[in-house]
Amino acid sequence: MSFLSSFPPPGSAEGLRQQQPETEAVLNGKGLGTGTLYIAESRLSWLDGSGLGFSLEYPTISLHAVSRDLNAYPREHLYVMVNAKFGESKESVTEEEEDSDDDAEPIAEFRFVPSDKSALEAMFTAMCECQALHPDPEDEDSDDYDGEEYDVEAHEQGQGDIPTFYTYEEGLSHLTAEGQATLERLEGMLSQSVSSQYNMAGVRTEDSIRDYEDGMEVDTTPTVAGQFEDADVDH
Repeated sequence: MSFLSSFPPPGSAEGLRQQQPETEAVLNGKGLGTGTLYIAESRLSWLDGSGLGFSLEYPTISLHAVSRDLNAYPREHLYVMVNAKFGESKESVTEEEEDSDDDAEPIAEFRFVPSDKSALEAMFTAMCECQALHPDPEDEDSDDYDGEEYDVEAHEQGQGDIPTFYTYEEGLSHLTAEGQATLERLEGMLSQSVSSQYNMAGVRTEDSIRDYEDGMEVDTTPTVAGQFEDADVDH
């Protein structure tokens, strides 16, 4: 594929955490061959036997997980979702597809399948450690207030602009259709979260309903821990 290139593999100088030979790389369902996966602090790289491969920058990786669901893929693997496009030349994209892609966020799905599946836990741990060294800049910025400082004294003297405040109903009218849908979804999740406090193992019992209606305290400590098909997930 056109995005494959030749480059030296990352070494100790770049903080190499895990080197996994005999690992098949699959991009969006298409096999790229078998090579070596390098999980370094600087980047995630894969190189085949001829020295061709690719690198992924950690800020572009939105999710990685160990997938053990054989219905989704026939072999256990390290799943990596990337906010970027790979392997698609400009000429192969039609004008209609290009216009539709302008509104959609680019997504690429990589699967790294080691010949030794027992190495998956170490691969996942190395990925977590390296990803933690590259926090999302948008998450950091969200903690900072970007607006102008509100000068109480100036406003008391009639200077400056008075900030606009809305009631709940007025605020709803200023939301876009997408914002309203998101708000409704969040309210539904909150409602389900509250009601689930009176459910045991997903089944609403008569005792839990009676306790809830009588205002009695209910012990909601879970007694059974579930297991997911995908044992480890990090995003």
